Amino acid sequence: MLRLTLLISLVFASTLSFAKGTNVFGIGIFDVKFDGSDTRQATDFRYEYRSDKSLVDIGPPKDNFFFLKPFFGIEHTTDQASYFLTGLYFEDNLGELFDGRDSKFYFTPSVGAGYYEDGSGKKLGNSLQFRTSLEISYELKNKNRIGLSISHISNANLGDKNPGSEIISISYHIPY
Repeated sequence: MLRLTLLISLVFASTLSFAKGTNVFGIGIFDVKFDGSDTRQATDFRYEYRSDKSLVDIGPPKDNFFFLKPFFGIEHTTDQASYFLTGLYFEDNLGELFDGRDSKFYFTPSVGAGYYEDGSGKKLGNSLQFRTSLEISYELKNKNRIGLSISHISNANLGDKNPGSEIISISYHIPY
């Protein structure tokens, strides 16, 4: 499974290597629980490459409202857990979304899948894990962004158990 995930990531990387994109660096808390239950919290370090190349345009040709774009990334925790993933994201300017004018705030949901190795961290029940994320970011004067995201990782009941994990992260985006 690891070889397949790495192969898919390399193919994605090689086809997108000449496309413009954004490097996203993040740090957060892995296994946040909002109900007060027991956790295996660790610090989560994240890197994502987000391509600007749209794979699918959804919406009327005059005003496409979703441009689905690929990303790939890696997460690593202080408990030695690692997650290699790839998926799709779109982003929308919140000003355009609500009042038709550009703002400096962006909304970026994403969904992805990949290979998870738990190290000495939380056991998620399967090597194949899926991640959904919601992110709000603010564009700085130099076009970089600062963001806040919440993510959920789960094996979608493909394993014997499916405890899942939530991650809250802050991120810094560097477009090129």
